[in-house]
Amino acid sequence: MIESVHALRRFALVGASILAFGGALGGCSFSSDALWPSLSGEDPSAAPTSVPIGGSTPPQLGRTNFQITPPEPGQPTGTFVGQKVQQLRQDLVRLQDSLRTHNSSLQQVRRQTIENAQTYHGSVGFIESRLQVGTTPGNPTLIDAWNRAQSELEAVNSDISQMNDLANRVSSDAALSTYLLESVRAAYGLSGAVEEDHIQLAVLEDDTNQTVVLIDRLLTELSDDIRRQSAYVSAERSDLGTLAIAIKNGELFGSSLASRAIPSAPLGVTGGFTAPRPTQQGVVGRRALVTIRFDRPNVEYEQPLFNAIKQALERRPDAMFDVVAVSPQSGGAGRAALDGNAARRNAQQVVRSLNDMGLPSDRVSLSSTSAPDARTNEVRIFVR
Repeated sequence: MIESVHALRRFALVGASILAFGGALGGCSFSSDALWPSLSGEDPSAAPTSVPIGGSTPPQLGRTNFQITPPEPGQPTGTFVGQKVQQLRQDLVRLQDSLRTHNSSLQQVRRQTIENAQTYHGSVGFIESRLQVGTTPGNPTLIDAWNRAQSELEAVNSDISQMNDLANRVSSDAALSTYLLESVRAAYGLSGAVEEDHIQLAVLEDDTNQTVVLIDRLLTELSDDIRRQSAYVSAERSDLGTLAIAIKNGELFGSSLASRAIPSAPLGVTGGFTAPRPTQQGVVGRRALVTIRFDRPNVEYEQPLFNAIKQALERRPDAMFDVVAVSPQSGGAGRAALDGNAARRNAQQVVRSLNDMGLPSDRVSLSSTSAPDARTNEVRIFVR
């Protein structure tokens, strides 16, 4: 196992230079080392802040156990309306039996979801604790644990599918309960009834109405569970992507960038974000949030890049980013073409890393240029 001080020494030797700037976020003040210290070959001036272990926790599921009260029995009156009342009461009994089955299924899937989520977070906690103290890049033990965590998260997602199926069945019973209540009320208008028929109809109407309310509450609580669990699984999937990069680098990053960015609005919703177009402004005169110099093979840029983007989003959750491939202007036409192609490949790699870290693709634009101040192939990230 590699101690954290060894991890810092490894970062000090990489060829990526991460340059923080003062005003690119507009209205936010930064000190010269606010985002990340220089990593151009000198020891960092300060150790990186520890990342807390344990990301998001499973949302609280509903706790209601839906108990059904059987309908009040009634004596036959011998009239046609009395027979109708008995038939409607039997329909209500069958509906309530179905509701009991739904409630039993709901309680079971809730217990199952809690167990699966606890197992998943146990695997994630193991990975994060190993990364927190430092470990070897691509540790196979952590890769196996990550694969288990992914399977365990899919088990939680399967629980959501069961909830959706249950919600569909409850919705069918909700429609049936509404029809049954309307039928009970319509029975008041049937001719040939005695007073006892109407008394029993009134009792049956109350019993049916209580069942309608109970089904509505069950469906509402179930829908809330599905909504919260779906958002939770989506966030955890994004965090797993970031955790995979952390395992590759052998150190803990933190939760996904998606948790810090304001989500884009769906198509057709005004006031939302649209995919940013590459800026027409050149790189000269612009101060980059991050500059990564690819002056050697296997530049380890992902940890400092993650921290820089994370802090940018903490200050401006709606920020968008221009990723620009920058090549030198020196050399002949052939050299310029080779450098340009290499810089674009590097920039595409950086964009893939950002997406894996959870940064939505509609927050990132990609372009390329050459610059007189570039001495080697670079990727510069700008905020706008």
